[in-house]
Amino acid sequence: MRIETFPVGAFQVNSYLLFCEETGASVVVDPGDPAGALLARYEELAAEPIAVLNTHGHLDHVAGNSAFKERYDIPIYLHPDDRFLLDTFERQAAMYGLSLTAPPPPDRDLVVGETVAFGECRLDVLGAPGHSPGHVLLLNGRDALSGDVLFAGSIGRSDLPGGDLRTLLTTIDEVLLPLGDDLVLHPGHGPSTTIGQERATNPFLQAELREHLLREA
Repeated sequence: MRIETFPVGAFQVNSYLLFCEETGASVVVDPGDPAGALLARYEELAAEPIAVLNTHGHLDHVAGNSAFKERYDIPIYLHPDDRFLLDTFERQAAMYGLSLTAPPPPDRDLVVGETVAFGECRLDVLGAPGHSPGHVLLLNGRDALSGDVLFAGSIGRSDLPGGDLRTLLTTIDEVLLPLGDDLVLHPGHGPSTTIGQERATNPFLQAELREHLLREA
């Protein structure tokens, strides 16, 4: 699987184009707005995606869904527990001084425990709540599209609608860390990292700061 990364928009969300190298089939993960660079890349390659996958429903990760729906009429996948976030999309955008039109509703559910196939590639859907109730991680071999759970040197916010710090930390402990130190995380913001790097250096994974956060929660 080939991964191409495009930081997009005011939030510099990492939008990912995933390609099956055997067949050329492709999916888009978390398209931000404006989506022009993502669409231009497909035009350059004379290729078309077959689906949009959202790791979660926060506005920066779904704002480009409309552009792909309009251009290619492809299905949009989102975990059902995050659908409520789309209901307040325009109000959320206004809070950040942005004027954005709400994306279309998802066509299909991302179901934890199932896989999404494109060409010869498979993405396993793992539940990763805490940043939002329906957050998922998309796993292919030793690569994971990890959204806003764990970053290089930080963790996802838990103060947004549906967020919960204890749940987020449990997700990191019970879902991400057991996947192994060599797993490469491709997060929703910032550079890629590995589980091993974060286990060793991320202050939010160290006991002293963890205990402080939980006391304050």
